[in-house]
Amino acid sequence: MRLFSISLLISLFTTFAYAAEITTARGPVDIPKPPERVAVFDLAALDTLDSLGIKPAGVPEKLYLPQLEHLKSGAEAVGNIFEPDLEALSALGPDLIVLGGRSSPKLDSTSRVATSIDMTMDGDDLVEQAKQRLVDYGALFGKTAEADVISAELDKVIETARAAVAGKGTGLIIMTNGPKVTAYGPGSRFGWVHATLALPPAVPDMQAATHGEAISFEFIRKANPDWLLVVDRAAAIGSGEQGARATLENELVAGTTAWKKGQVIYLPAADFYIAAGGIQATQRVLSTVRDAFSAVK
Repeated sequence: MRLFSISLLISLFTTFAYAAEITTARGPVDIPKPPERVAVFDLAALDTLDSLGIKPAGVPEKLYLPQLEHLKSGAEAVGNIFEPDLEALSALGPDLIVLGGRSSPKLDSTSRVATSIDMTMDGDDLVEQAKQRLVDYGALFGKTAEADVISAELDKVIETARAAVAGKGTGLIIMTNGPKVTAYGPGSRFGWVHATLALPPAVPDMQAATHGEAISFEFIRKANPDWLLVVDRAAAIGSGEQGARATLENELVAGTTAWKKGQVIYLPAADFYIAAGGIQATQRVLSTVRDAFSAVK
């Protein structure tokens, strides 16, 4: 009986000692106890949790990033990145469900199964949001020291990328979707690249639309960026549509400074488009930009 009482006191002390208030897209949320079974639908969250060594119990059917495929082992498929499978979630019995981006509209539905949080990130300060998410996940899962190390590593990548970009001209971020092209400037969903790396935009006054500004090849030629940063949506989602390289191979794009100098950067598509804000994905994107700029003296 005495041993039982001691165990109960230790359990109660642990419960009351644990207090994690995390920052979500809908405000701060208190998590009363350490999560043991977690279902994750947001790939940025999944990527960051993976960097901390956290293995979710439930994941989407398709993970898009080869680097995350190992997380399927021992985990249950509980829907896709848009639509949680509520029946599968109920069977899994998670104590925390992490949504974000494409799955965030389903927060009310999943909240009926278990505590659910919306960890959506976007905009110019995406990297700062990503670092805050890292800190919160570290506190949530008892990985604070690991989170500090990873955050410092990310800061180093940012520092070297900014140094590589400095003084080497303007950039234009475009996304191809088969034969269609959209452009993104400061303030858009991809504007964080300009803000984080102090990369001057080739078109400063571009409309800051979430889904980009539909543009023509004439627009690219007129903007005449020193650098083209390209994300291939078809490659990111595996649609099989025409790839970015084929789409951009025309006389108008070939007339730009970026094309003439070989300063066209094909970004890691799934990292940039689907897992934006994931710590490892962000490091890969920044490293790709840094290495391309560093090659030019």
